Amino acid sequence: MFKVQELREIIKLVDNSSIDEFVYENDGAKLKLKKNNGVISEVVVPAKETAAVVQQVAAPVVTETPKVEEVKVEENTAPLHVDDSSLHKITSPMVGTFYQASSPDSPAYVKVGDQVGEETIVCIVEAMKLFNEIEAEIKGQIVEILVKDGQLVEYGQPLFLVKPE
Repeated sequence: MFKVQELREIIKLVDNSSIDEFVYENDGAKLKLKKNNGVISEVVVPAKETAAVVQQVAAPVVTETPKVEEVKVEENTAPLHVDDSSLHKITSPMVGTFYQASSPDSPAYVKVGDQVGEETIVCIVEAMKLFNEIEAEIKGQIVEILVKDGQLVEYGQPLFLVKPE
């Protein structure tokens, strides 16, 4: 016969594990647990006393798993570069949000194929409501933009690849 504490522990263990079905037999009593999306859907015990205990224990333990949102993965359509060792990386000088333009209505500071000079502004990184203009610091051609507009960037994260002149 199962004790209430044993049943609670078994239900908790099954609920927190990756298994979908659990069957346990002991001294003629049988315990069968099935999970369906995180909900314990079936508890079967033939012994009368144990069945009453199982109903008391199983009711408060039934839980729902949080809804999982579907995440779309966007493919990177930018060209891949095999030899980027000759390319200069413009990196973020701080943690913040990357913006390609000064406002949503404005055109991007630079796009792939544009020529830049050392003082050419290539983007803005916003940190704590301060908009910091990032300069190219090198003469060359923008080969690839490595981050998307509005994306969070880390300190030292590459933002652009530039082919130096």
